[in-house]
Amino acid sequence: MQAKSFDKAAESYSDATGGSISSDSVRRITEGFGQQLEEKRVSEAQRVYAPQTPQLAEQVVTVTAPIKEQANISTDGGMVLLREEGWKEFKMSVFSEVQVKAVKPSPAEAHPDPLIHLTRHSYQAGLWTADQMGQHQYLEGARRQVEHCARLGSANDGAVWINRITITNYLRIIYSIDWAHAHGRLSNVAKAAFGDGTQPAQQWVQKQVEHLWHGRVEDVVTALQVLDWDQITCVEDIRNSPAYFETRKHNMDYARLRREGYPIGSGTVESGINTVIHHRMKRQGRGWKREHAQAMMAALGELHSDRFQLAWQVTC
Repeated sequence: MQAKSFDKAAESYSDATGGSISSDSVRRITEGFGQQLEEKRVSEAQRVYAPQTPQLAEQVVTVTAPIKEQANISTDGGMVLLREEGWKEFKMSVFSEVQVKAVKPSPAEAHPDPLIHLTRHSYQAGLWTADQMGQHQYLEGARRQVEHCARLGSANDGAVWINRITITNYLRIIYSIDWAHAHGRLSNVAKAAFGDGTQPAQQWVQKQVEHLWHGRVEDVVTALQVLDWDQITCVEDIRNSPAYFETRKHNMDYARLRREGYPIGSGTVESGINTVIHHRMKRQGRGWKREHAQAMMAALGELHSDRFQLAWQVTC
């Protein structure tokens, strides 16, 4: 499944075993496996979200690799090419165990940030609407038992749909805006307001990033509000930056988040989109049939979640 194509997968099989298998046979086996996984995912969602007689998620899904102490959830989207449809967005959620290690203070830094390591990732991806993604995100959370964790966080890029489904699923979650996303937005504001690469732009963004890093979000909001936006030529997304930071400031207290051991980056989902899905599925040419793309995403998710053997036993 990780080979660039079914032809290369057939070649790898021959090299490894000395036997022979056609690329069509590899395709049928892989897509058949993925289709059974996808049917299982759909069935689980239907049972848990049945309008009349919903079942508890814990009674429907199989618990695997539960996270006991601290978990992080990151969600985002990527693109795949579908036949007769063009490039379409898929959505992915990544669940990770968070390990936090205290750092010994030094003369230069009396209260250093703890070291944060994310591990034991699991993935759910599909050609879903936001609400469908919300269902599968919740079901994956039940598999990993994240609601029983002592601490639960979520670092994302600030998209409204991600915020909505994640907070709906996990009411006590500590939700934060991805640091790189916030930093990048401030850089784009500086370019628009002062000119790309100019000294005033560099000085302005350096000052705001320092405020942001140390938890002084109100200072950043004020700095954005006093800019002369009538004289700034930029896209609407950048023009909305004062409101963007104002409405999300409670999710940008990076000093507190770091001090308390919560991740502030969404690198796990960005990496997952590329290594789990794009590596195998993002390509030019005819693209994927929708049902085959969905099946491949189901299969790739289980493979990269280290659940391949269990999934194979259940479906085959």
